[in-house]
Amino acid sequence: MPIILLIIVVLALLLGPGLWVKRVLASNSRVRDDLSGTGGELATHLIKRFELHDVTLELTELGDHYDPDSKTIRLTEAVMQQKSLTAVATAAHEFGHALQHAKSYRALATRTVLAKQAIKVQRLASMAVFLIPLLAMVPGLAVVARLVLVFFLGSMFLSTIIHFVTLPVEFDASFGRALPILSDGNYVSERDMKNVRKILLACALTYVAKALFGVLNFSRWFQLLRR
Repeated sequence: MPIILLIIVVLALLLGPGLWVKRVLASNSRVRDDLSGTGGELATHLIKRFELHDVTLELTELGDHYDPDSKTIRLTEAVMQQKSLTAVATAAHEFGHALQHAKSYRALATRTVLAKQAIKVQRLASMAVFLIPLLAMVPGLAVVARLVLVFFLGSMFLSTIIHFVTLPVEFDASFGRALPILSDGNYVSERDMKNVRKILLACALTYVAKALFGVLNFSRWFQLLRR
């Protein structure tokens, strides 16, 4: 029984944040006609208001994010085109990253460099993982296969670490940038601010959820390495 309870606790810690993030975003996605605009309209307004003339806005299917290389805020269709608390708060969060970039926020620059390096390593690792079963079948190359597996695990670990390093950047985008903008600018009513704070927290914790899920995958591959 204690082992089963421990497993449940571990799974709750690893998967719980991700489930909470999804629940908060989904529960506040109801269309609200009383809001002054969609997430895309808010982002466009904020770009003009803060005079970030080199920042552009695009529709994406790859998840809401800010691309510092092209200085582009990319929003999913639901955020771009809907009037909901989730859409408005998410757009404000992503604009927060654009504002960080414009203000030369050092932590964002550090995360960007780390993320680029991680992408390169992950590309190599994704190719290397296909070599593992082939190397394992060749006599005398089992050790090489294990070394390739270690490299693959290292790339996963690096990605997980970067997600955790991202936390200060995400919290600043949510509570150092987006929240004051939404509150001081009266873009949402005072009665909605409690839910807006939850949404902004969910936006900030999105990467934590990914990191914890990465830990779960890492543990599975690590067990394979121990065999």
